Parts: sequence; C-alpha cells; structure tokens
Amino acid sequence: MDCDVLVIGGGINGAGIARDAAGRGLSVVLCEQDDLASHTSSASSKLIHGGLRYLEHCEFSLVRKALRERELLLRSAPHLIRPLHFVMPHVEGLRPAWLLRCGLFLYDHLARRELLDSSRQVDLRHHAAGAALHPAMTRAFTYADAAVDDARLVVLNAIDANERGARILTRTRCERLAPIRRAWRATLRPASGEAVQVTARCVVNASGAWSTRSLGPMHAVCRRSLRLVKGSHIVVRKLFDHDNAYIFQHGDGRVVFAMPFEQEFTLIGTTDLEFGGDPRDVRISAGEVDYLCALSNEYFRTRISAADVVWDYAGVRPLLDDGAGNAQAVTRDYQLESDTRQAPYLAVFGGKITTFRTLAEDAVNQLGQMIDVPGPAWTAHACLPGGDVFGAAPCAQAVREFDGFVGRMQTRYAWLPAPLVGRYARAYGTRIHQLLAGCANMADMGRAITPHLYECELRYLASVEWAQTAEDVLWRRTKLGLHTLPEEAAAIARWMSGAQVHAA
Repeated sequence: MDCDVLVIGGGINGAGIARDAAGRGLSVVLCEQDDLASHTSSASSKLIHGGLRYLEHCEFSLVRKALRERELLLRSAPHLIRPLHFVMPHVEGLRPAWLLRCGLFLYDHLARRELLDSSRQVDLRHHAAGAALHPAMTRAFTYADAAVDDARLVVLNAIDANERGARILTRTRCERLAPIRRAWRATLRPASGEAVQVTARCVVNASGAWSTRSLGPMHAVCRRSLRLVKGSHIVVRKLFDHDNAYIFQHGDGRVVFAMPFEQEFTLIGTTDLEFGGDPRDVRISAGEVDYLCALSNEYFRTRISAADVVWDYAGVRPLLDDGAGNAQAVTRDYQLESDTRQAPYLAVFGGKITTFRTLAEDAVNQLGQMIDVPGPAWTAHACLPGGDVFGAAPCAQAVREFDGFVGRMQTRYAWLPAPLVGRYARAYGTRIHQLLAGCANMADMGRAITPHLYECELRYLASVEWAQTAEDVLWRRTKLGLHTLPEEAAAIARWMSGAQVHAA
C-alpha cells in the first residue's frame, strides 16, 4: 500500500490532519491502535472555548486563536457544537470582582465575536442560576462559550477524510517505521489479521501521549518533551434545572466546570494532576472524586458524594513541557516539529480540542515544505459532515436557527418519536437522511435493541463510523451508556459481534 501521508493517531489532531490533507489532494492513510477518540479526545470537558483561565498565564495569543476557532467551529458543525452560557459566582477571598471583570472584558474583545453574548454581571437572587446555589452567593458574572460532543467531532473529521479519499484504519497499530529511499516503510498490524506494509512519502505522528515512543531504531529523533497531565470528570444526577453551566473557583487557584449533560445529568470537572503511568490505564482516583464533590458542595445546595457518581472518566493530556511549575499552568498551545534527515516526518505536540482545525491546517502547510501539496487550505470554509444545514458553506444562520432545523426533521419524520428525531438531528445533522434512508415506518427501523437504539442506527454506526463494539456505540458515537442497563449493553455487544462476523 502506497500513500503520500501516513497519519499515526486517530484522535482529534490526527483525524483533523487526515481530513485537511485528503481535501488538498494528498493520498492519506490514518492508523489508530484503538477506536477513534478512544483516549484523550473523548475525555475532554466537552467544550469549545477560548480558555478564560489561560489569561491569568498571559497566553493571549492562544486565547485569541481559540476564540477565533470557536466562532468558526460553531458555524461548521452547528449540530455538534452549541452555545453555552456560563455563570461564575463571585466569592469573597478568591479572585476579586475587578479582576474577573477585566478578564471577561479581554475575553469579549480579543477576537471578533458575532454569535455569542458578551459578558455581564448578574444578581443571583433574580437569576435562574441562583436557585441551585447556596443563598450567600448573590453576585455572579456570565459569559458564553460552546459545548461539543468531543468524540463525535473526531468521527466527523474521519468521515470527511474518508469521503475525500483517505483510508481510516482503526484498531491498527503502527509497529515500526524505517526509512527507504527518502520515504517511510511502516509496519501496521490490525488487532486481528496479518501485518500490512505501507510506503509513505511522509509520516505525521499525531499519537498524543504516545508520540515520543520509539517506532524503531531508525525513528526520527524527537527533540520535544511532553508533560502528561491527567484530567478527570464525574457525572451525577442533575443538580439544577436550567440550561446554563457554572464555572467555580477553588481556593487552590483552579477552576472547575459544572455543566448540564445528556438532559438528566450534571458533568463536573476537571482536575489537573501529573501523570507518569501508561496512558491506556488512566483512571480517576478516589481523591479526585472527593475533590470534585467537595468543590461542588461548596457551591450547590444539593450535596453529593462518591456514592452519587453515575459515571466518571479520565484522560491524559499530552502537553508541551514549558517548564511551568504546576500542571494547571502548563500551556495548552501546540508545537509542530519536522525532521527531514531520513525522510519527511512531522510530529505534533500539545494542543487542545478547540484549536484542532488550525493545528491541522498548520501541519499540512508544513508538509508542503517537505512534499508537494496540490491544493490550498480549505477547512475554514467548509462544514463538517452534517453541518450543512443551510448550504455547504458555514454560516451563522445554522447556529441561530438550529432548533428550527430540529423541528423540521421532527415534522418530516413524524412517524418517529420526536425526542428520538431530536437526538438524531443533533448527533448527525443533515446526515439524518442517510441514517434513515429506506425507512418510512417503525418496522423499517429494525429491532429495538434497547428502547433508545434501533438496528437502523447500529448498521449506520458500523458501516459509516467504524463502530465495532458496544463501548464504541454507547460512549463514543453516542452517550447512551448513561441511559442503558447492563443487560441492554450486553444485547448491543451481541449485535455488534454478529455484525462483525457478517462483515468478515
């Protein structure tokens, strides 16, 4: 198998680079040792945001870049990314009100903002967000960012890359790289099956926490060091009955988010802890659970403990080691490093989900200094799959009127339960028509494997989105795992296993 570019890593950066490169006319192979978004890219805080707290570390350039991307991504994927208002209660003895006002003023004005509201001060005694908080909290500041389904964002990039000619190989590990006539010979081994040899003109290492591991004795030398930082989150039954999120300060200087999640839940996180183990074995600790519960209890009237946690997750962020004294101060910016001594090679270090698109664009631009890249940058002017609600070009109307699109889909597919159509519209956007192709009544949907999941959707996820297991379906392609009983998950696992046998 020959290609122009071999991308190692199926997280947000790898999928974004594969999409950009394929769209410029390069032949691309992407390999991922597990499922798409199996690790860091599905363990984020589910936000597209500028990073308000990064202003304290004077990372103005990063915040400006992220704020620009926030506006662009809202337009390009209005089904996956939605505006979200945050409420930051003012607490005496922590950051003073004047500092919060100054930070929010910068946040409002560092980049052009059209879609989101500006920040303001509110009286919690007369604001919907105040009822859930301790009554001593009477003043807060509000501002807007955006929520995202992080794992689906990765999948959409992979779909777009695939439809532009890229080959996406999940559960396929890159075992070795060796230079051969100014190109690379890669040994790729699927989880089941024989190894495959790929010859690539250029290799992009976007494997995140694994990017510094050796891929063979002739592997290009890495001159950057990573700092692995663990971030953990907990999910509890919902603690408030409105659509705003909260950002809470802690006496240790950290901030923690509490956000509405999957209709019935509240997502709380994150932590920042140094990590030195195997990134595949990262787990939330009891101490982190207690930390997040204790901070929640400082603000919310409804108290929680570890017994109230219905789901938790943790991920390792591979951040650039910039010498910061503590984990929360480590930069979230990215660095690209090229090496042409043996053959063209590009390594990706750091980054955050909000800036994945511009990282990918910068990466392919840098490839153009090592190999011929036929086409120009293009992703700033293209919707992600399903985002073309009002045409192929990203537009503000799709963000402002997305609820209208949902309503039209519920009318068009009135034979389906309206909540189910609403979930489809928000997960798949205009691809809902591909999902429901050939279906005109409930019988056409196939069996209901669970009350929330029909064979029709499972077939789509298996054939279009590389889902192979129940975990892929329940926790990455959807978040239905929060609504699924163990016996229902087992039924999905059996169906997916049968689908894989049939496909083979």
